[in-house]
Amino acid sequence: MSTENLPQSPEQPPRKPRVAVVFGGRSSEHGISVVTAGAVLKAIDRTKYDVLPIGITRDGRWALTADEPERMAITDRRTPEVEDVAESGEGGVVLPLDPGNREVVVSEPGSVPKALGEVDVVFPVLHGPYGEDGTLQGLLELSGVPYVGSGVLASAVGQDKEYMKRVFTSFGLKVGPYVVIRPREWEQDESAARKKIVDFAGEHGWPLFVKPARAGSSIGITKVDDIAGLGEAIAEAQRHDPKILVEAALRGREIECGVLEFADGPRASVPSEIPPPDTHAYYDFEAKYIDSTPGIVPAPLTPEETAEVQRLAVDAFEAASCEGLVRADFFLTEDGEFVINEINTMPGMTPISMYPQMWQATGISYPELVDKLIQAALRRSTGLR
Repeated sequence: MSTENLPQSPEQPPRKPRVAVVFGGRSSEHGISVVTAGAVLKAIDRTKYDVLPIGITRDGRWALTADEPERMAITDRRTPEVEDVAESGEGGVVLPLDPGNREVVVSEPGSVPKALGEVDVVFPVLHGPYGEDGTLQGLLELSGVPYVGSGVLASAVGQDKEYMKRVFTSFGLKVGPYVVIRPREWEQDESAARKKIVDFAGEHGWPLFVKPARAGSSIGITKVDDIAGLGEAIAEAQRHDPKILVEAALRGREIECGVLEFADGPRASVPSEIPPPDTHAYYDFEAKYIDSTPGIVPAPLTPEETAEVQRLAVDAFEAASCEGLVRADFFLTEDGEFVINEINTMPGMTPISMYPQMWQATGISYPELVDKLIQAALRRSTGLR
């Protein structure tokens, strides 16, 4: 879809594609999504696109927000909220469920609903459940509105670390040892579920990483050095997701690689390396976003290692049927093997995030990256493809 294909009357000049940037959401990654939205809003070329910012509050209300990206930044170690930039504390924005109608409507209590005009593409910068996991993508498919990023299946696979690993394994990608505790296992026999983890530690050794199976931004993850810390780690993970994943620690370097969809298919960026943070036990939420532990871009790898991780990143993108963009995270083990840890189908796009930094080093600036993502979404139709 291009600008000249947009509906217009003969007496009016061609209108610009309208992009709805949807952010916030009900997950524990709400604040980082708001920061990402601020960066995206700042980067969108306003001479090329009209923009409609829509925030989803923590309780699920869709709100029209101010187009003021400077208010969507981390301040005094605090992440922003949609409520900070919402134009009203009541009412909400409604997307059409008729594929033949792309007009967005905002309603306020006691007022006549007001049409905000048609939306040509949605840029959903939500992270975690209720946004990055296929739920929003399904709504947009029903609405017939194109959107940036992966579809329902790839988004769901990318959010659930267990099934992500199962898909990768089936396509021949190497993953590290892990064990999953589902909610029913914990509810039916807590001692058996705990023994399952202890037995896993007996086989693979300490430390272990206990994490929510369906969360991101390193939220809810605990590095557990011995059995004494296991209970607290499980409780922390379950605060974010009743399904938990326990992984064996892998000795090696953390390497990330970006994938971006071009008209001729996906390509990989130069990789980056995440060095062990000086003041944190591992690369957790605070190290990433609050203390801004810098990554190394490009990663100091051999040409052969760089080519290999780029190939594997694209393979992971294809294995999960991804679209638009992905950040693929690997460990380069001490014996020189790349082990994939996870993919992010909507990686952080904050000014300090590794995904835009890797593409910057590859030769694509942040505004160009945002433009390519929007154009890739406009080229695609909704529905089966």
